[in-house]
Amino acid sequence: MILLSCKESKRQIVTRFDYTEKLLHLLKVADTDSINYSWKYKANKEALSIISNLKNDSLNRTYHFKIAARYFNMNALKEYKEVSEKLIILSKEENDSTSLAKAYSYLGDYYTTKLISEKGFYCYFQAEKIYKNLKDDEKVAKTLLNKGILQNNESDYVGSEKSILDALKYLRKSDDDVIKYEANNVLGVIYNDLSEFDKALEYHNKALEIADQNTVFAAYQAKATSLNNIGYVYKSMNNYPKAIAYYKNALKEKNIFYDKTFLYAILEDNLAYSKFKIKDFNGLPNLFFDALKIRDSLKIIPGIIASKLNLSEYYAFKKDSIKAFYFAEGAYSESKLNNRPKDVLLSLKQLSEINPKNAISYSKEYIRINDSLQLAERKIRNKLARIEFETDEIITQKNQLIEQRKSLIYITLGIILLAVLIFVIRFQAAKNRELKLVQEQQKANEEIYQLMLNQQNKIEEVRQLEKKRIAQELHDGVLGKLFGTRMNLGVLNRKRDEGAEDERDVYIDELKTLEQEIREISHDLNTEKTAVFNNFVLMVNNFIATQRKVCQAEISFSIDESITWNRVDNMAKINLYRILQEAFQNINKHANAKRVNVTFTEFEGLIKLIVEDNGVGFLYARKKKGIGMLNMKARITDSQGTMQVETEPGEGTILKFELPLNQP
Repeated sequence: MILLSCKESKRQIVTRFDYTEKLLHLLKVADTDSINYSWKYKANKEALSIISNLKNDSLNRTYHFKIAARYFNMNALKEYKEVSEKLIILSKEENDSTSLAKAYSYLGDYYTTKLISEKGFYCYFQAEKIYKNLKDDEKVAKTLLNKGILQNNESDYVGSEKSILDALKYLRKSDDDVIKYEANNVLGVIYNDLSEFDKALEYHNKALEIADQNTVFAAYQAKATSLNNIGYVYKSMNNYPKAIAYYKNALKEKNIFYDKTFLYAILEDNLAYSKFKIKDFNGLPNLFFDALKIRDSLKIIPGIIASKLNLSEYYAFKKDSIKAFYFAEGAYSESKLNNRPKDVLLSLKQLSEINPKNAISYSKEYIRINDSLQLAERKIRNKLARIEFETDEIITQKNQLIEQRKSLIYITLGIILLAVLIFVIRFQAAKNRELKLVQEQQKANEEIYQLMLNQQNKIEEVRQLEKKRIAQELHDGVLGKLFGTRMNLGVLNRKRDEGAEDERDVYIDELKTLEQEIREISHDLNTEKTAVFNNFVLMVNNFIATQRKVCQAEISFSIDESITWNRVDNMAKINLYRILQEAFQNINKHANAKRVNVTFTEFEGLIKLIVEDNGVGFLYARKKKGIGMLNMKARITDSQGTMQVETEPGEGTILKFELPLNQP
């Protein structure tokens, strides 16, 4: 009974799943590598059957793309093509340009994988046009990259170079380092195929610089890929020692065997071949066989052919003609079986070298295939160019018809646009007048402040003169009289009357004390230590005193007496004063603070102003910057200084300003 109850409970749970939950579960199963292939395929097929009966909306098309991607990852290319073609229909029904371009890209990937280049090129070209209309530069670049790779596969080096360079132009303002890396990588491959080795190294090194920034995810093994490509260029230049150094560095990259097993095999094979060419047979032929074993397990046909050709060349050098012929014949059979004409040519060339008896027949076959291959490549290049030209022609004709229709609309809208333009011009003129008034007001404020500074300077000059006069009076007048009195009392003190002598001693001591105090007062009045450091400091003190009357918070204020304010530019002092005003305005309006600390300090040639409150704080990163914050930032920037804001909700706010202490 318990077992039956459990089964019933599970059955009820399944029936309560809505289609979204079930669909997400199926998609997760189809995307899990550890699950059996047949289960993944079945789950993906069931997910497709669910969404096929749903409304054609953006979410439905998103699910179609997910299902297509999973078919591609499972190498179920027939099903991948069917879903991609269906997506084109669904996108056209709803005029969804973004999904249509993406569907064309998916279909282009299918045809490229199946080596049907002209159809793949057509799909990429359609996607490119749509993305250009959508002004989606990154997607345009990605599509151009795919188109360039396809052209390179067909030996259309000129067309491929143009596509990749165009892709890089679209990536100038992009942060997508993956596409930038791929584009530079492909350009390096193209120039290597064209034997332009310097340019090949230039672009491979650009790709390596991107890889070194660690912005491309680690499992992609971008650095190892670039190191292999640079090594391959040096291998093409017959600089095998340098090539070996790059291959060895690539093989040291972390997790390369697990992340990109096929790349590991390429590196082993390239390293083995380069060592063989400089007659360093240490580790050979085991390196060749290890690479072949990996490629064979992964069913990488081009790699298997390359490994067999390298082994054939190796054994031919070792005078083992049987093994040399065995591997060359294996490469030839593999190339013919998989319809790879270029590899067939390489195999025939190797066979003719190790089997001179049949060299004539191999050569004839080589010439026949080479001629047909060149003709086929020429035809495909012409087809690709014709596809682009004819598509442009169709688009041009369509655009002409559209323009004719639009002309009527433009005439109708012309008057409206003219009226709007007049309104905008008048509105902008009013805004300009308002801005001019604001600028004039700001200039007037600056002039007023400068006048205030000048007035404070005059007041301070008069004050210093008065202090100096008082100091002189004290020193030359009062102090002289007191000194004379002390001397007279000293004479009187010589009398023998002991009671009078004691009394006179008391007076003399008091006079000495008065004399010392007056000297100290005179000295202090005649020095700058008791004066306010500078007119700017006086103004700041006055401002703080005013704020203590109007601000609800308790204000703590300190200023470093060692700051030499006459070394600070007047405009910088104006900016500091305005910043302090703006800071207190924000505190009074928004902070609801109980305590405010203001400090001026000097450190390592910088004047630092810190305004700290224990108010409500705010999210500075998310909050839209008000005019006050922008003004403070602009003022400190004008004085070659910096501004830093530290705040969190409930944690108060700290404003930090720094500007250089200029030399006089």
